[in-house]
Amino acid sequence: MNRTQTPVQVVAAPAPPYSVPAATLALQAFPYWVDAWQRGVLYLDTLRQRGTNTLAHEVAGKPPVLAFDYEIVVDGRQLPQPVNYALLRITPPVGCETDDVKRPFVIIDPRAGHGPGIGGFKIDSEVGVALRAGHPCYFVSFFPDPCPGQTIELVGRTEAVFLQRVDQLHPKAPGKPFVIGNCQAGWALMMVAATSPELVGPILLAGSPLSYWSGVEGSYPMRYTGGLSGGTWTASLISDLGNGKFDGANLVANFKQLDPANTLWKKWYQLYSKIDTEPERFLAFEEWWGGHYMMNKAEMDWITQNLFVGNKLTAGEVRSADGKISVDLRRIRSPIVVFASWGDNITPPQQALNWIPDLYADVDEIRAHEQVIVYCLHASTGHLGIFVSGQVASREHSELFNGLDLIDMLPPGLYEAKIEDTSPETPCLEFVEGRYLLTLEPRTIDDVLALDDGRDDEQAFRVVKRVAEINQSLYDTFVSPAVRLMSNEGSARLLRALHPERFGRYLLSDLNPLMAGVKLMAEWTRTNRQPLADEHPLRTLERDAAARIAGKLDDYRDARDAMAERTFKALYESPWLAAAVGLSGEPVAPGPPKQEQALRDEFKRLKIETIQPAFENGSTLDGWVRIMIHLQRDEKRIDERPFHFVRRMLAENSHPEQMTLAQLKQVLKQQAFLMLLDADRGVRALPGLLPKKEQRREAMAAARKVLSTRGPLNDAQKARFAELETLLSIAAMPARRRTTAKGEQHAR
Repeated sequence: MNRTQTPVQVVAAPAPPYSVPAATLALQAFPYWVDAWQRGVLYLDTLRQRGTNTLAHEVAGKPPVLAFDYEIVVDGRQLPQPVNYALLRITPPVGCETDDVKRPFVIIDPRAGHGPGIGGFKIDSEVGVALRAGHPCYFVSFFPDPCPGQTIELVGRTEAVFLQRVDQLHPKAPGKPFVIGNCQAGWALMMVAATSPELVGPILLAGSPLSYWSGVEGSYPMRYTGGLSGGTWTASLISDLGNGKFDGANLVANFKQLDPANTLWKKWYQLYSKIDTEPERFLAFEEWWGGHYMMNKAEMDWITQNLFVGNKLTAGEVRSADGKISVDLRRIRSPIVVFASWGDNITPPQQALNWIPDLYADVDEIRAHEQVIVYCLHASTGHLGIFVSGQVASREHSELFNGLDLIDMLPPGLYEAKIEDTSPETPCLEFVEGRYLLTLEPRTIDDVLALDDGRDDEQAFRVVKRVAEINQSLYDTFVSPAVRLMSNEGSARLLRALHPERFGRYLLSDLNPLMAGVKLMAEWTRTNRQPLADEHPLRTLERDAAARIAGKLDDYRDARDAMAERTFKALYESPWLAAAVGLSGEPVAPGPPKQEQALRDEFKRLKIETIQPAFENGSTLDGWVRIMIHLQRDEKRIDERPFHFVRRMLAENSHPEQMTLAQLKQVLKQQAFLMLLDADRGVRALPGLLPKKEQRREAMAAARKVLSTRGPLNDAQKARFAELETLLSIAAMPARRRTTAKGEQHAR
């Protein structure tokens, strides 16, 4: 700002609390210490309740922490090849009705240390949004202990059985189930969709990592963990110590290390400072946060070796146990929606999105595979906020769920979803569902790559992968047999009970007789509570001190993460280490393998050759859709208003040709591909698709109505309308004048 333009006005700052006279502070100290002592008693009692609730939750079998009632539809433990998964049908709460004719929703929670339920943890949640929209809702849950012999492949087959069952229960639904994969459930869902594409409808990946090596320098240190620990052998060691089971509490501990300020201070101070209002929320969340689940060693080894360190999924290197089935994500035909956040330090946008350039060389290849990919980026919410935040559920999830049919209708390609506030001036508000306007903007592979700071840093992870393979082989050969010989179920149970994530809860619970006095004292304190106002000077001093402590812990985190990154780079970017493990110094470019390019080019050529006859052959519906695409060629974004108008046209049968939404979807995808191939040829063929003038007029009139839902037509659209009217010989002609024998003029 130019300082000469606006004079600086000096305003006296309010006096800081420590400038209050000592005598006044002395008088205010006593009520502050009473309040502080009472808060301390209630804080300690809340931790007692947390520990006691944890014990009760374990005795009850650790059921999912859903805020909704449910019934078990399929119990995976009863299948011929049992797994510890179950398909639940959510019972709508009182006052909420669902329609079995609507597309069902299936929500899969992550099995990443915690138990199931985070997708339906609150009324304002993924489950709640689906139910409010009238959709039948199902939830894929799991039990605390895996079945003997359970593998990731068996889990995937079981989830396919669940989806098949949901489809059978809703034969009149307008499509396959809409499936949501939260966090780690996302990669599992993608594998199911790739191996059984006929069972899966649109897919939403919420905070799901698929490209594990990706990230930007200076951020997201979790991707360095595998390299700094020497690879995947540590997960195998933990499983062997657990008598063949991996304790999910170890994954939770890893998550906590990412934010020491919150783990060690902010979370606890928030509870202490708001002890009169915070315990209910705290205890509800801690029931899920402290419900640790197990995995078989085979499951955890598969995850770490194939995904976390191996990063094999997007490279097409994942195969079934018998080697007959290859998991190729390009086989997925359902629309894929990716929801990520810039505030997520567990699954950053790069890990959520870089699988796209890993699979596809360009957007043309996405279109050739008839794939629709939409991504939506939140500005700030953290990893858990993607699933837990009521604001995210009410805004992003609501709009993406409500826009499901629109996304399902999109021409193949890559899009970014934007969610905007509406105002009274927004044109055609009657065609906007809810408070927000959903828009979709076409994107390219370069747009996805621009979200990263380059991918050269991923070369080091290839060295990590090779080192991990060597260390894993050494561990399996020389160490694992001895560890398994020393371990048994008794020692495994003891280790789990003494894990800090559990032991701290057990210590501050009713198991400890000393906590009985805390409970009695808390009851008296609630009766005689003397809370202090937040604006009290000493409370202000307290908050300032708490903020300083949190800031110092953040400084420690930043220094620790910077040191970890420097250490990782010093080790794994060294050409000496690469050579020692048998890797050349030649960089390997991320993305589709070059040797596949000939096959990819042939695939696109055959696709183009097959569709050529459709330029001049088709129905009047094909012609109308082609007109719509041509009129919007210069538009940089798609929004929901024209779609909702078309849907009403279908309901009222006031459209150029009687059709269903499913028919319109198929026609739209084909015509969009044709117009991308050769728009001029597509336009020239319109008279043949609309042979009658009445058909042409109806098609143009319907197109004008649809485009008008976004506001007045722009100059380019008006020019294209005039061009098409001339081509179709339906342009308004000026009246010609003729003169009679008497010299009178008549309009002809």
